[in-house]
Order: sequence, then C-alpha cells, then structure tokens
Amino acid sequence: MEKENSGSFKYTGKSFSKLSVNDDSSAFSDCNSDRSGEFQTASSQNRRFLLACAAENPDDLIRQLVSDLESCSIDEQKQAAMEIRLLSKNKPEDRLKIAKAGAIKPLISLISSSDSQLQEYGVTAILNLSLCDENKELIASSGAIKPLVRALRTGTSTAKENAACALLRLSQMEENKVAIGRSGAIPLLVNLLETGAFRGKKDAATALYSLCSAKENKIRAVQAGIMKPLVELMADFGSNMVDKSAFVLSLLITVPEAKTAVVEEAGIPVLLEIIEVGSQRQKEIAVSILLQICEDNLVFRAMVAREGAIPALVALTQSGTNRARQKAETLIDLLRQPRSSNAAAARTSDV
Repeated sequence: MEKENSGSFKYTGKSFSKLSVNDDSSAFSDCNSDRSGEFQTASSQNRRFLLACAAENPDDLIRQLVSDLESCSIDEQKQAAMEIRLLSKNKPEDRLKIAKAGAIKPLISLISSSDSQLQEYGVTAILNLSLCDENKELIASSGAIKPLVRALRTGTSTAKENAACALLRLSQMEENKVAIGRSGAIPLLVNLLETGAFRGKKDAATALYSLCSAKENKIRAVQAGIMKPLVELMADFGSNMVDKSAFVLSLLITVPEAKTAVVEEAGIPVLLEIIEVGSQRQKEIAVSILLQICEDNLVFRAMVAREGAIPALVALTQSGTNRARQKAETLIDLLRQPRSSNAAAARTSDV
C-alpha cells in the first residue's frame, strides 16, 4: 500500500507543511458504540440478559449466545445478536470474551442477511466488538470488509451509519485502508456524506478522512464526486460540518485531481468566505488549502486573485494564528508575483 505523505514544500526558501493545521484530531470524534437505542425484548429474555450482566462471570451465557447466532431460527439469531450487541456496548473485557468465544464469524454472516433488522443487529454488534483494538485484526481477517460495504449499500439508515463506523475502526490498521478502498466503500461513503442525516455525514467524513491517507483512496474519493458535498458542507456554517469537511479536503488536496475538482465545484469562493468569517482554525485550514491550490498553478492563482482574495489575506496576516499568518503572507506573494507567459502556457493544461 502506498500511503500518501503530506510532506512539505518550499517557497522563497521557506518550508511549509502541507497539512500543518492545528489539532485535526478534535475535528473528528472517533465512533463510539452504537447510539441507536435499545431493542425491545420479551420479559423472560430481558431478565436473562440483566441477570447475566449482574453476574461476575457471564462466560456461559456468551457461549450460548454464540451458539444461537447459528440457529436455524431467525428470531433466535436476532435475539442472540441483540444481546451480544448490548453486552459489548460498554465493557472492553466483554468485547474480548465475545470475540474469543467465536462470535465474529457468525456475526459477519448475519451482515449479509436479507432480513434488514438481522443485518442491522449484526453490523452493530461488529461495530461494538471493533472498538476493542485487539479484535480489529480478527474482524478484518475473518472477511468483514465486503459484508460491511454491502450493508453500507443496502442497509437501514442505522446499519449504514454503524457500517461506516465499523469500517473506520478497521481502517485504523494501515494494511486495511487500501483493501477497504478497493472493496467499493468510498463511493458509498461519499453518498452517505451527501445524503445522510447529521450522524451519517459525520461518520462518513471521519471514515473518509482515515481512508484517504492512502493516495489511491484520495483519487477514488475525487472520482466518486466527493468535492461537491465537501464544498456544500463547508459553505453551510449551520451544518456543524465545516471543520470536518475542510480537514477531509486538506487531505485530498495533495493530489492534482482534487485541486481541479475543487475549482470546478466553485470551492475557491467558499474557501475565501471561510477566511473572512470562519473560526481561527477554519481560517487556518482554508488558507492552507488555497496555498496548495495555487502553489504551482498560475491559472488557479489568477482565479483566486480575481475573487478578491488579497484583502481577506491581508486581514489574516494581522489577526490569524501564526501558521495562518505565515501561509497568508506566502499566498499573497504568490498572487502578486509577475507572471511568466511560458509558465502560464505550461500550467494551462492542468485545468
């Protein structure tokens, strides 16, 4: 797998990190255990579960639940998956016990079920088990990626959101990033980013941010049309997605395809608006993205200048963070430097 290095570039003897924006981690909260509410259970079954939770050693129940996952009865499978989902929701030690008892493979089989509720329960249980780092390798090696992608395509809204979270967890292992990208997950995550509810958008953005540290996944995301929802979300300050979308864009912008795509989706005016009215962190990331768009393309520089960028950039040099000021100054220099007709002709082909 080729992992894209954000690296650095030099201009007028200065070295700039291409992704040197403060604390991207706070823009992305890791997926927690499922937040889809509790399932209804019959009183006797619910009593069995509550008694097991109160017991010091629920190992016998876990073994029975794993056995029930492979029952011929869909109702028994649903009940077992539901109880495993509940048992694995909060306690790391139970997640390990459930995995060691052999639950992962039968749960993965449930993810491919034509019964949408059973599929949702299977996805959710796998998500909860994936929160334990020791389980992630076993989940991936047991063949979970393709069924999770299938759930991302065909599942209920909750199944899609939890599948995105589970894929995020698996993508935190570097060797899984390209496998997930090649499985067809990225166009589905882009669709969730564009059409999902807020939680779905957030989870999709977080998963895409993790996956797109691999260069080939960046290109897949651009080809899947990610730039349109990213620009729309950045333009909507009421979406609570400006930071997340901008950080995903900052990761993608290192590939030429992304620079062209963001310009084509009218991203330059949106980035300049962020520089004018966004938070300090938003301004910093927006100027970083614009600097990378302009660093080696005279046509794009001209477009940025025509949008009236220089007054906003001058204001940023006076009130922004240290990094934002430095990048704003460098971008102003780029926009003001004399153009070379030969270089301009060479760069026109980049558009």
